[in-house]
Amino acid sequence: MRDGPWLGLDIGGSRSRARLVAGELVVAEAEAPGANAVALSAALVEGRLTALLGRLDGPRPAVCCAGAAGAEVPEAKELYDRLLGGLLPGCKVIVVHDTRLVLAAAGLDEGIALVAGTGSVAYGRASGGREAMVGGWGWLLGDDGGGAWLVREAAREVLRRLDAGDSPGILGERLLAAAGAADRHQLAGHLHRLREPRRWAALAPVVFEAAPADEAAAAVVDRAGAALSALVDGIRARVGIEGPVVLAGGLLLKQPALEAAVRLRLGEGPVRLQEPPVAGAVRLARLARFGAVDQL
Repeated sequence: MRDGPWLGLDIGGSRSRARLVAGELVVAEAEAPGANAVALSAALVEGRLTALLGRLDGPRPAVCCAGAAGAEVPEAKELYDRLLGGLLPGCKVIVVHDTRLVLAAAGLDEGIALVAGTGSVAYGRASGGREAMVGGWGWLLGDDGGGAWLVREAAREVLRRLDAGDSPGILGERLLAAAGAADRHQLAGHLHRLREPRRWAALAPVVFEAAPADEAAAAVVDRAGAALSALVDGIRARVGIEGPVVLAGGLLLKQPALEAAVRLRLGEGPVRLQEPPVAGAVRLARLARFGAVDQL
């Protein structure tokens, strides 16, 4: 097998990223909307992956590692394998769950990744390859502490207030404005029409904006921090390692109040992911040349 190029894909719930590397040089990058094969139809996943790779100029990769949301579900992994195999003929394709990318991007062989973006999940890997994942159930079942969950919990609070004839409060005013809704019926209708979790998560900044002046919004943020910290505790119990803990995901890294709520429970030990997860996909693609992905 020739020495590269290596293609890394980070296929998430809100967005997907591609990075093509030759030697140590990044020769091409591209972005597209998320393509979670569990949350979306096969046709939509195919269209978004096709668009992502179509935006990527550069030489044909020798190896591709795709870290994909939902890849722990056999049917979803099979879909990713089939689609990427067809889109990248002659390229060796390895599909792993997207949480695998976090530790790889941090340059770690073992540790705990805590990810909060559209959804939430924790992944741990110990020496010798022992691993576990906690959370990541998807937005309809859980993903507590993730963006879609935050918006759902905030909306429930606002709708309770309006049902009782109370003021919507700062949280309600901001959420109604963001949704373009005049009342509770329009708010509920708007949210029900948001078929994708990433579209719910896009409203999450409203909750953080309201939190300093709205006790219920602040309580939702605090509960999110508790839920995310509990994921790390679950990994520690399952895998038998304390850390290092790497914080990742657009929501957790971009919302200081959420990070503070997590650190309140986990302490200052966790480190923030400095490289994008797609860099971890490139690292895994390199290792795949030597058949070493399972030993990472």
